[in-house]
Amino acid sequence: MATWTEADEPRSARWRSESGLAPPKRIVMADDTLDADTAFRLACEGTALLWRGDFQNARQLVQALARRVDRKPGKPGKPKKPTQGTVPASPADAFHQHRQAQARRARVLASVLIPLDADYGIPLRRAPDMKLACTEAWGPPDTAAAAQAGVGNSLVSLRELLGLVGAHEWRKKGVAVPALGDGSEADGPRG
Repeated sequence: MATWTEADEPRSARWRSESGLAPPKRIVMADDTLDADTAFRLACEGTALLWRGDFQNARQLVQALARRVDRKPGKPGKPKKPTQGTVPASPADAFHQHRQAQARRARVLASVLIPLDADYGIPLRRAPDMKLACTEAWGPPDTAAAAQAGVGNSLVSLRELLGLVGAHEWRKKGVAVPALGDGSEADGPRG
């Protein structure tokens, strides 16, 4: 269960994470007025951003966060001078540093949260209909049980939601496998 304060009232929603991540401890409201540098600072501090603005702007914010997290430290345009601390002592250290950087990147990019209604609808401007993709991943929405429990809404990371849509498209369109021939013997999508 994810909890946060909105308009001075405590709120909660079901937390959805296929990767088993724990719900964020700190959640702040974010919308189209939030600039990418501030969002990046908050995400690096471990604060999740519950998006209340335009859906397409949330996607652009995640892209801006990716550019910032991938940016090498130091002044732009100036090559970084190697120092003793930048070269890993062993391949194991290099691997460990790489995995730490990947984990940090994943954590920062997963900080933009999207609200979902009980039927998997997204209550944001210009939000696409992702109900089918969500149903394929999580099963049909149980709106009656959610209403009884008082938990109809849920939160999900935008990155994870986009991953569900990608998986849905793969299932829908299939993947051509040359060893199977031209596909005329298969009626449905391959995958």
